[in-house]
Amino acid sequence: MNALAATSRNFRQAARLLGLDSKLEKSLLIPLREIKMLDNSVIHIGFDEPLAVCDQVECTIPKDDGTLATFVGFRVQHDNARGPMKGGIRYHPEVDPNEVNALAQLMTWKTAVAAVPYGGAKGGIGCTPGELSRSELERLTRVFTQKIHDLIGINTDVPAPDMGTNAQTMAWILDEYSKFHGHSPAVVTGKPIDLGGSLGRDAATGRGVMYATEALLAEHGKSISESTFVIQGFGNVGSWAAKLVDQKGGKIVAIGDVTGAIRNKSGIDIPALMKHRNEGGSLKDFYGAEVMDAAELLVHECDVLIPCALGGVLNRENAADVKATFIIEGANHPTDTEADEILAKKGVVVLPDIYANSGGVIVSYFEWVQNIQGFMWDEEKVNMELQRYMKSAFQHIKDMCKSQNCNLRMGAFTLGVNRVAKATLLRGWEA
Repeated sequence: MNALAATSRNFRQAARLLGLDSKLEKSLLIPLREIKMLDNSVIHIGFDEPLAVCDQVECTIPKDDGTLATFVGFRVQHDNARGPMKGGIRYHPEVDPNEVNALAQLMTWKTAVAAVPYGGAKGGIGCTPGELSRSELERLTRVFTQKIHDLIGINTDVPAPDMGTNAQTMAWILDEYSKFHGHSPAVVTGKPIDLGGSLGRDAATGRGVMYATEALLAEHGKSISESTFVIQGFGNVGSWAAKLVDQKGGKIVAIGDVTGAIRNKSGIDIPALMKHRNEGGSLKDFYGAEVMDAAELLVHECDVLIPCALGGVLNRENAADVKATFIIEGANHPTDTEADEILAKKGVVVLPDIYANSGGVIVSYFEWVQNIQGFMWDEEKVNMELQRYMKSAFQHIKDMCKSQNCNLRMGAFTLGVNRVAKATLLRGWEA
């Protein structure tokens, strides 16, 4: 089952638990707007259109060698009942409409679960960033911004970094957008600090994962310091989660990324590994652990498994062999539907992505607030507020699990869907 089908399935289950009207359910599911470039015009696709309509903008740029290259970009704006739409922009060769639709919908429920006043959106460009020079990436980003600048905005849709993009990408979007609309630092989040970015934003998703892990373990009478961990992915989210879990006394016994996987039953020296990686080394070359089969990483013995890479990594082929007691979804949709059912039968507790990795969007909200107010917070305040939001959200999820007699995934979905449905009705929605 692909990400869009799985996300829609989770939504429908939550809608049934909540007893939502069928027409309201349909309107909440279908995106507010998708963007498609056809004969150089932008088409707005509204609520009455089918979900599977392809949305894209064509971005043609001159490459450094003088040839022209065309890339396809997407932006799906799912819902704005609770505030401006919010979601990342990813640069990845496998970006497609179904994936972007699923992630935009997930953002709607994620922002609602986190109780930040946003809706959901998502975008991306089908490209391989590593094959493009810095100047080519800048040209591509600026052309993409030119195509969508009228559809994003401080009070409309606020993009952020995602896979394959970073603070520099957001700086280019800010600059290009400001050419049309005047200086507008709040139009994107995840910016460089010198352009209005928030302290603590780079670590926010990984730090949120750590806070979510603390909350879940405490619920079961455990702590990070007495637990063992396996982390899949050593990019921004995975490396920060590893660093912060290590600082809390957690023992990380295995880590993997695209370069390979390593393990050490006595615990991997995370500061040494990060130094090794920052100096250009890969995991498999790290002296402080042994190389292992990457396929065995997700089923390695541990208390807590934290997948922080791509979606669908836990599936029917490997779910039955998972040995972890807890899974913290640092990535978006790492557990497919069949795996969810298998893990539930095994008694594995899964903390869902729409809560577990919400630290990034929470601190993005803080950045947006700081930009609007023109008053910047220190990092201690950012981290303190992030912890408060994560603890509050977990408590509300637990309350929903109790009232609906459901697991954590459905608890999170019913919490998010219920908040969006209430906002939609309060604003005057009629069937």
